[in-house]
Order: sequence, then structure tokens, then C-alpha cells
Amino acid sequence: MAIATINPATGETLKTFEPLNDAEIAAKLDLAGQAFEHYRWTSFTERSHWLQKAADILEQEKADFAKLMTLEMGKPYKAAIAEAEKCALVCRYYAEHAPGFLADVPVKTDGSHSFVRYQPLGVILAVMPWNFPFWQVFRFVAPTLMAGNVGLLKHASNVPQCALAIEDIITRAGFPPGVFQTLLIGAAKVADLMADDRVKAATLTGSEPAGASLAAASGKQLKKTVLELGGSDPFIVLASADIEAAVVAATTARMLNNGQSCIAAKRFIVAEAIADKFEKLLLNKFLALKVGDPMQPDTDLGPLATPDILQDLDQQVQAAVASGGKVLTGGEPVSDRPGNFYPPTIITDIPQDSPIAQEEFFGPVALVFRVPDLDAAIKLANATPFGLGASAWTTNDQERDRLIAEIAAGSVFINGLVKSDPRLPFGGIKRSGYGRELSIQGIHEFVNVKTVWVK
Repeated sequence: MAIATINPATGETLKTFEPLNDAEIAAKLDLAGQAFEHYRWTSFTERSHWLQKAADILEQEKADFAKLMTLEMGKPYKAAIAEAEKCALVCRYYAEHAPGFLADVPVKTDGSHSFVRYQPLGVILAVMPWNFPFWQVFRFVAPTLMAGNVGLLKHASNVPQCALAIEDIITRAGFPPGVFQTLLIGAAKVADLMADDRVKAATLTGSEPAGASLAAASGKQLKKTVLELGGSDPFIVLASADIEAAVVAATTARMLNNGQSCIAAKRFIVAEAIADKFEKLLLNKFLALKVGDPMQPDTDLGPLATPDILQDLDQQVQAAVASGGKVLTGGEPVSDRPGNFYPPTIITDIPQDSPIAQEEFFGPVALVFRVPDLDAAIKLANATPFGLGASAWTTNDQERDRLIAEIAAGSVFINGLVKSDPRLPFGGIKRSGYGRELSIQGIHEFVNVKTVWVK
């Protein structure tokens, strides 16, 4: 795959990049290894200062970074601004909390003095996706660098300028040379990186096949991985719910990032008693969305990131219709303008046991299912190989408690849309991956948890 900036709103190739050759990759690995030997002994005070400076840069130049994100992958400009702000937030969070998260933990034993110490591992490889080109990287960068590790970024090939901009932010923030580097390389080079002794662990956010490939390469080398993969998140609305509030959140949750988010609500599971009202309100919301130039402030839905994503989504929609699904709105690519545009789409009446009902739709397509009761809602929510997030709407305490206990997912949000928050661990189960990012759990993923016993 070419490493290039291709504007998804127009199809125009704006800039191309030559991938690093083997000698250039080796030089960057050498620099990373050397940087770690010094950086690991820097103080939390120094690291915090540099990370706070990175947050300053993100906030001060968010308009420029947002334009770059929108240009390369098509998210609405207003969403890109919010993404830059969130990156600053995670930097400040770990700058403040990492010293406490990584402090020695005393433990009473038969020794005179015992404790747990957290120490950095070394060079950590991050394989990151295009859909949140800054946020996905900074939620790795902030805990990784605060822990004393150094980072190598293999970003998606369609967001090279975002990848280079992030390295520049870290450099300008004052971090020592080599502590964070961007590698403009193709996916075929990842296995070789994992085989290099200087790379100690890896994290990947992306598709199931990409995660399986990295896990296999890491397994051969006995190196740890954290994987955050796909999702087909349920959005459950029960009869006791505030339906109007649920519909507003449902629209936001499905259209987030032009529908291209692993934690976007994808399967809307609605109690039969309120299904007619929910569908009518949801249809009205979808029809009111403005599709267009993502740089314009009033645009709600921009283009999909690549022509392949557009084609794949359209094929899934056609398969859903062929299985018995009914399209309420949308259902085919926008043909009256250039770019990778797909309209807001609602599909109902898909048989719950059809293969297409379990797939992840990565775009602005909502699948609506009707269920008779709570038991059926939970069963359908769990009837997927994924287990990332789930949103459920109810004002009944007993229903709430069952939903929390019985939904198989890495996170359950009651009466709110699923979102990542630096204060809460983020990740999935089943084929949505393993390990956690963010919060204290995230910073503990890539450290040596060292037992110390003294007598």
C-alpha cells in the first residue's frame, strides 16, 4: 500500500512518501535503543514537564492539527479539533498521575522489607490505525513515555503527515532524541521489527487480521502485546428508557467519526413495545444530518477514509438486504459528488441468526433489531464474536444490574454512549482483543512488575 495523503473528500493525491529502507529502519532502531539507556533514568519530574509541554503544543496548534486529520482521513473538522484537545487531556492526566501509578507498593511478608516496583521494558512498538490518527497514538505515548519506555510508531499508510506531526510535537516538547520516532513503513515490515531484540513489546489498534498477525509475530519472539480490535457494539433500548435521549445519543454514537469507530454503536437492539417510536425518531435524526465537505463547520458526516472502505461497506449493506433487511434511508453510495461518501443508513428486519448480523459495519449504517424482552436483548447483544463496548438504556434498577452483569464486553455504559476516558481502562474481550489502555491499568501493561524482598 502506498504511503500517501489522499484527500477522501475529493480522491486527490496530495503528497506521497518513500518508505524507509532497511538501513534507515536499522538506524532508527539503534537510536531508540540508545535513547532508552539514558531515558529510563530520567525523573518523573522531567517526563511530566515534557509531556505537559506536548499538551501545550496540542492545545495551541489544534487548528493546524485538526486540518491535517480532516485532510488525510476525512473526519469532520469540529471532531478533529475535539480530538486534538483530548490528546492534550491524556497527556496532562498521565503527567499528573503516573508518579503515583508507578510508585513502589509495600507488601507485608516474612522479609523485613518487601515491595513491588514498576520499571520500564524498553522500546515499545505501536501499530496504529487511521480513524483517530492523533488520539490513538497519544493514548499510547502518554503512559509509555511516563513509564520510562521509548516508542516507535508504525502508523496507517494513509495518515503519514499526522504521523510525522506527532513525532514533531514530541521533539518540540523537549523529549530527548530517539525517545519517540515515526517509521514510515508498510505492514510487511512489522514482523521484522518484532524479531529485533531491541523491540520488547507491541500494541496494536486495528482489524482482527492485523491483530492476529502481530500476535503471531510477537508469539514467536515471546513478546507481550496489547490488542484493541474491532467491535459490533450493541445499543440496547428498553421500554423504560428515556427514548428521546436515547435517540439523540444513538445518532451521535453511530455517526461518530463518520461511523468509523471501533466503539461506535452498530447494532440497535430495541424493545418491541417502543420500537416503532424509536425507529421513527431515529429516521428523523438521520434525515437531518448534513453530508458534505468535512472542513465546513456545519457538516455532520464526511467521507469514509478510503475507496476500499466504501466498497466493503456497500457490499455489506447489499448482503444485509439480500438476507431480508429493509432499508429505511440511505443504502447506496453518494453518486453526485467525488469522494468516498456514504449516506446515513438504517436497516431493519435483518434475521438475527444471519451471518451479516454479526459483522462489524465500519461506516454510517445502523442495524435495528426488535426484541420482546430483556432476556432476548442480552442474548442478542452477546451473539457476536466481538466484545468491546455496550450502551444500554433503562430507568429500571433491576434491568440495569442485569445488563452490567451479563453483557460480555470490556465496557458497559448505562444511559450514555460508549467513549474512552483517560481515567477509565479501555479494551475488549473475545475477538475485540486483550489488554487495557488508559488509567492505571494501561500504564502497567508495559512495565516490569518487579518483586523485591529484603531481609
